[in-house]
Amino acid sequence: MPLLKRKPFSLSERPDDLKPDELVFQIRFTKEIFRDYREYLQRINLYRQRVWTCKSTGKGNLTYEEALVSEKQAMEKVQQFPKELMEPVLRDVQFSMLPLRDLVTSISAKLKERLLEGTEIYGRKNNRIYPCKIVKVIDEEVEKTQYQVAWLDKDKKVTENAVVSGDDLIKRKLPFSRDVLKSFIRESTYRSAPWVLHDKLAHKYGISTNLPEELRDKISPKRKLSKKDQEAANGERKRKKLKNDEEIENDVPIKYPIDDLLVRPAADDPVFTTRPPPTRDFKVPMECVGDLLMIWDFCCSYSRLLNLSPFSLDDFENAICHKDSNVVLIVESYSALLRLLIKDDGDYFIALQKKKRKSKISLVTWTDYMCDFLELAGNEELSTHITTIKRGHYGILAIHAKLAIFAQLVNEVLACNVMREKLDEYIEERKALAAEKRGEALEQGRMRREIKEMAKVTSNGVEHNGDASKKPAEKKYTSENSGKKQGNTSEKEANKVKVGATVTSNKDSAAKGSKKSMDTEKNKTEDITNIQQRKEYLDREMEKRFIRTNPLGKDRDYNRYWYFRKEARIFVESCDHKQWGYYVTKPEVDALMGSLNEKGEREKALKQQLGKRYNKISGEMQKKSKEAQRIQMEEEAALRRSSRVRAPPRDNPARAFLKYANKLKED
Repeated sequence: MPLLKRKPFSLSERPDDLKPDELVFQIRFTKEIFRDYREYLQRINLYRQRVWTCKSTGKGNLTYEEALVSEKQAMEKVQQFPKELMEPVLRDVQFSMLPLRDLVTSISAKLKERLLEGTEIYGRKNNRIYPCKIVKVIDEEVEKTQYQVAWLDKDKKVTENAVVSGDDLIKRKLPFSRDVLKSFIRESTYRSAPWVLHDKLAHKYGISTNLPEELRDKISPKRKLSKKDQEAANGERKRKKLKNDEEIENDVPIKYPIDDLLVRPAADDPVFTTRPPPTRDFKVPMECVGDLLMIWDFCCSYSRLLNLSPFSLDDFENAICHKDSNVVLIVESYSALLRLLIKDDGDYFIALQKKKRKSKISLVTWTDYMCDFLELAGNEELSTHITTIKRGHYGILAIHAKLAIFAQLVNEVLACNVMREKLDEYIEERKALAAEKRGEALEQGRMRREIKEMAKVTSNGVEHNGDASKKPAEKKYTSENSGKKQGNTSEKEANKVKVGATVTSNKDSAAKGSKKSMDTEKNKTEDITNIQQRKEYLDREMEKRFIRTNPLGKDRDYNRYWYFRKEARIFVESCDHKQWGYYVTKPEVDALMGSLNEKGEREKALKQQLGKRYNKISGEMQKKSKEAQRIQMEEEAALRRSSRVRAPPRDNPARAFLKYANKLKED
């Protein structure tokens, strides 16, 4: 178990009278159960502090969970410790008075110097190197240790036996690191100075547990307590330990942010606004909104690659719901995706070649290419719609079927080589732009520091010049007046002129210096402005190399918030992915940000992302609302006209998708 301040820490005991249907708080990695929320929060906050130490490796400055992971990894390495080396290592560890570092060094040197029976290594024979196996270790007092070895052939069969010295054997590195040996020693002992093995481990390898005589004088033996006294001592020790643990927990304040579901109202909380309910007036079924957004975002984000003019989300939604089979917006979207698959020269292209179809997709033939794709995809559910599409009745398909076909087509396009190569290119370009942006940020920071230093030096220089010019003038004027109390008026005026000239010259020099520093500071400020403009340009270039849309974040209840680049709305997706909504006005966004509690991890991150994009989002929303107000005012003005003036009928915004034209289409 992890150590707290180098001492063992006991976990909380499970309540005895716990009911099966009782609501409790449980810590995931310790399985501790708490009834009181405050106690649970104090304990989990303690576990998150970097005050824990790994018992196996001795690593400090860890959280409790990090210490658990470190101990688990150390145990896995210890279990791989060579079994043939355990006994000699444990014999050297038992009752050793060396510090851990010196003990590890001593054991490592000893194992390198002396080989064990059964070890397979390489040795020198007749000025050549051959594989061999240690058969017996021969100890001699006068000379170095010698070994009886068996020389092996390629099949590891014994060819002959010989006695060689240690110099003739090529010693390999130890099969474990110093850290593994340290962990093995810690896990095998229950005390240090001297190191004492666990009784079971000592008995297993036949190692004596009796304290040597030379250590008995240094270590005072403990008085053996009776069973009753031992239980009382253990109980007292346990009570003291629990009391110390409680004091440590109470001393540690709650460190925010924490998990949002654990946050409770507090007296120091700001006044939160009421979160507005999102609008849910979608024309497509609620379960289809996610696919609708994904398909629209893909088509608009990669419009250049697809040679497809972007369109609004409202137009795409109205086009999907329309019953006509040859809506230009839908036909052009399908055709653009199919053309990219044809360019890929993959399975779809080969299938079209077999059917001898032309590479040009038109408003008349697009259904044939669509049916070929559905047949190749092999999706049983989508294949049921092939007959309906061939008859020219695509428009009567259910909305979820239309979007399912679109989603299948988009997934195939994402997997094709043309798309992959373009994405790889964008990723590399974004990396280069990001590196350049970091360089600009470092340069901007350096210039700002230089401006601050220059301003500091300039202010100090002005003060120094002012004092220096003042003191000589005062001294000269005072000395001349004290010497001649009844002097002539002309002499006094001459002294005043001299003093004035001295002050003026000092002021002029100070003014020149300050003007020069101001010019330098102005140039630096202009450079910072240029760098800022350069950073904005790099941001715009990175946005052009679009990879994918990521959510802004999650709220307390795990609802996800999305913002798409070409739509002035913030979409809300429920945690079960079944409900969608959106915010479309600036007051709604302000109320949403005001309702987020920064003490929670998720809502703090969400608020930060909303703050970064607030100016852009609110600006787009205001622009869209002003446009809607303008259109409404024009419609009202048209209605107020005199009946004698026959005004032309106005276009219905809901049918604007019928006027769509693909201006990026290849001829």
